[in-house]
Amino acid sequence: MTFSVPPAEPAIAAAHFLARLTFETDVSDVHAALEAGTPGLVVVDSRGDAAWRQGHLPGALHLPTDTIAARAAELVPAGSTVVTYCWGPGCNGATRAALEFARLGFPVKEMIGGFEYWAREGLPVTTPEGTVRRPVDALTAPRAAIACDC
Repeated sequence: MTFSVPPAEPAIAAAHFLARLTFETDVSDVHAALEAGTPGLVVVDSRGDAAWRQGHLPGALHLPTDTIAARAAELVPAGSTVVTYCWGPGCNGATRAALEFARLGFPVKEMIGGFEYWAREGLPVTTPEGTVRRPVDALTAPRAAIACDC
């Protein structure tokens, strides 16, 4: 097979993929970390008020991106590892939020897939009515399991 751009040398590819995993995490890993009660983990929903009320991850801290610089120090304990999320892959709000936390000196990762994939994978969502689970979307996760087994 001929590619218009050839693949990277293995050592360069390994560095690239390791860097991505250093900066990003996925909904399955965040769910597992929350279930395990990982010490020092703070999951931050960077969306606005209406989105937060529509539903959010259980235990998440609501801190819209434009308030992080002013409020993070009072709400996020020093030394915490922060995971940011926003709507989904079509939104870069979690990336902007992660940048703000990095600038403030926090170790931070972005949850790829965002709230959309959290909900589509059938994980718990907190709403004003309580905690709900939506049916698993078979295009995002196996219907019979929480994780994709990858």
